[in-house]
Amino acid sequence: MATKAAYHETQYLGRDYYRISIRAVMILFCIAAYYITEGRERNGDLFLLVGALIFVASILMLFMVHYRTIVQNKSVVLNGLWTTKLVKIDLNSIVKVTQKPYSPFLINNPVYNLHQKGKIRFYASGKDAVSLIDRDGLEYIIGTQHPRELEAAIKKEMAS
Repeated sequence: MATKAAYHETQYLGRDYYRISIRAVMILFCIAAYYITEGRERNGDLFLLVGALIFVASILMLFMVHYRTIVQNKSVVLNGLWTTKLVKIDLNSIVKVTQKPYSPFLINNPVYNLHQKGKIRFYASGKDAVSLIDRDGLEYIIGTQHPRELEAAIKKEMAS
């Protein structure tokens, strides 16, 4: 029996502004190198081709779903890309829910179900995250664009 989700968010792989700016600089470099080497060498065409491929890959990544976060039925469900396993966090085992910055670093790699040092991370883009700590001390860090709404939805599901 499925009920309406208290919270639903989709994180996309290519919508991190820092990564978009890095790819844009690479495209501009390739185009500038193409115009500089156009008359001198045949390698100039390779720069144009690489720049066009980076542009096409950037456009495709804007629509690639990295993972979905769904809060419903006293659980948080994280569903990733094609080959990733579905992660279901039972809210009955959660003892603490807090909103915090994801990382002190400016640029972070997208991760899904990364187990590292007693923490499990889920991140696609943004600066904020919601931290869930279970009875065993395991911490789930879920990166989100809407941390207040996710935290409120989790607390509401835990209370009901």
